[in-house]
Amino acid sequence: MIRNVTKTFSVLRFFLWYHSVSCLPVDSGLQEVLDQYKTSLRMRCECVTEGPDPTGSGTLLNRIYTELCITEGLSEEVNTQHEARQLETISKMETLHDSPIKCHEIFKASPDQQRPIRLVLTNGVTGVGKTFSVQKFSLDWAEGSENQDISLLVLLSFRELNLIKDEQISLLRLLHVFHPTLQKVTAEQLAVCKVLFIFDGLDESRLSLDFNNRKVVSNVTQEASVNELLTNLIQGNLLPSALVWITSRPTAANWIPPTCVDRLTEVRGFTDTQKDAYFRRRSRDEELSRRIISHIMASRSLHIMCQIPVFCWITATVLEHMLTTEQRGELPMTLTDLYSHFLLVQTHRKKHKYHEGHETSPRQLTEADREVLLKLGRLAFEHLEEGNIMFYQEDLEQCGLDVPEALVYSGVCTEIFKRESVIFQKSVYCFVHLSVQEFLAAVYMIHCYTNRETEVLVKFLGGKYRRSSLDDFLFRAMEKSLQSKSGHLDLFVRFLHGLCLLSNQRVLGGLLDQTGTSPGTIQRAINNLKKTNSDDISSDRSINIFHCLMELNDHSVHQEIQEFLKSRNRSGKSLSEIQCSALAYMLQMSEEVLDELDLKKYNTSDQGRLRLIPAVRNCRKAELSDCGLSETHCEVVASALKSNPSHLTELDLSYNNLQDPVVQQLCGGLQSPHCRLETLRSVH
Repeated sequence: MIRNVTKTFSVLRFFLWYHSVSCLPVDSGLQEVLDQYKTSLRMRCECVTEGPDPTGSGTLLNRIYTELCITEGLSEEVNTQHEARQLETISKMETLHDSPIKCHEIFKASPDQQRPIRLVLTNGVTGVGKTFSVQKFSLDWAEGSENQDISLLVLLSFRELNLIKDEQISLLRLLHVFHPTLQKVTAEQLAVCKVLFIFDGLDESRLSLDFNNRKVVSNVTQEASVNELLTNLIQGNLLPSALVWITSRPTAANWIPPTCVDRLTEVRGFTDTQKDAYFRRRSRDEELSRRIISHIMASRSLHIMCQIPVFCWITATVLEHMLTTEQRGELPMTLTDLYSHFLLVQTHRKKHKYHEGHETSPRQLTEADREVLLKLGRLAFEHLEEGNIMFYQEDLEQCGLDVPEALVYSGVCTEIFKRESVIFQKSVYCFVHLSVQEFLAAVYMIHCYTNRETEVLVKFLGGKYRRSSLDDFLFRAMEKSLQSKSGHLDLFVRFLHGLCLLSNQRVLGGLLDQTGTSPGTIQRAINNLKKTNSDDISSDRSINIFHCLMELNDHSVHQEIQEFLKSRNRSGKSLSEIQCSALAYMLQMSEEVLDELDLKKYNTSDQGRLRLIPAVRNCRKAELSDCGLSETHCEVVASALKSNPSHLTELDLSYNNLQDPVVQQLCGGLQSPHCRLETLRSVH
């Protein structure tokens, strides 16, 4: 009761301030400081880079910015799938029924909202455009074109805040340190300003955001840990009049208590039209743009990943290079093939810049290149296990990396070196995209296997691991990835399989020692994938087995399912478990909504039927009676009920032993505003 009264009082206090602060006069001295700060912020935000920028000049943001799809609310399954799978889900969403929000209106309340919006949490997968949106918002404010009711906009990134995570500092001092042009702003002046704090990249935080911490910080001059400052600011104890905007990847979005959030939004990236516009804008050669777009449309994996602006840049970098040079061979269709070419192109470009007149063949790496890239691979792998995507100098040094050398030779690790960070004599590093980190991690792991670095392999695969054949190594890695509840190793394992092909090893030009992979070894790996037992594993996660087959260039399952779908007489055809995973994927991604999904009509094993469950997201009637549904399977059913759009109108769950946690999950789906269910059968 007391907690509710306190929250109501805080809301009332904020409401009264919100409607009165614009009337408060700003003295001329403060206005002069704010004007100088706007100039500084404009210079910081007006130029951006796509990937590593050798010149450091960047591109004008207003010249390249494309309005991204930002919607209110979040996608389902945000914490139980790898981001590559989340993109597949998002690509099927019908944005016409969402509530689109323009970037500059992120704090504008809708007509049915009865109170001002104080804290906004914006969600989105890696590279989808969250930081660009933040920079565009900040640039528009600094240029005076939008949100001029805000007196002061403070832009901070978690990657920078990590640099002082062990310091005791006041909020006012924090502003002075990270934005030197604000050093003359006093606590009294800050109190009369309408302030917006933007914290970009919550998922990159190495702070321990403890919202149960009882220490209350209510004065902007009071020193505390950065963790305590942020939690008190978010909860409204510190500077309760301030607006707060936080961006995050899905994996960290739940770090912020829901009671503190007034609006949830999601950045969904490029639509198909925006993808085309991006590739056409990159090149004046219309024929080149047409060939790139045509190739991407021919590959389902590439087309889906191109919802991410950074992935568009990676894809364009590779395809432009291959189509405009004397390189021969087929254009990459798998992710492993694409990333192998990307790594080589970037390494070649970096070397050529720093050693002009001494151009090396793009298909050959020096020993220095190889050593640096493998150290980067070690960094990528060790931090992938820990869930880190931002690195600091000590992280690089632990992997034996000499920082200047890494930047010169690698091309895939770019230094994010903010001017404010010079105070601490520290720099921040990251890969251009999480998928690049996952690829290099896989390169490192294949290297460890071929060079018999048993200690690394035992640590990854478990104490029982012994040196074995390549196909057995891949099988154990797949088992390890299926044990992950979040699917964080799914793309890494896809790359592992793809890197075992000699064709991809040749592209990498000596980076990896030849694994001695024979056609028989690859066939055994394919057979292992097809026989993988996924008992007690989410049927969603099992679909990654099918993707690994595609990385090994085995299209037999895909072709078999295509023939199955074309056949008029399907009842007699027996389906293996891997075929069921492929069928579930293809039905789920189909443009046509399935009228009925009746698991008993499919001639397969009990486990095969369970692997079909993801198709429930794209059907009108689902017959799931007496099929042994577990909690993980019901998560998928609940997500189908919550999906936007949700097609499910009739659902039969009879004769399944549904325990309380499962029932609660299903009730959450039934309560969703997107749920269209008309008939539910559940007989015990």
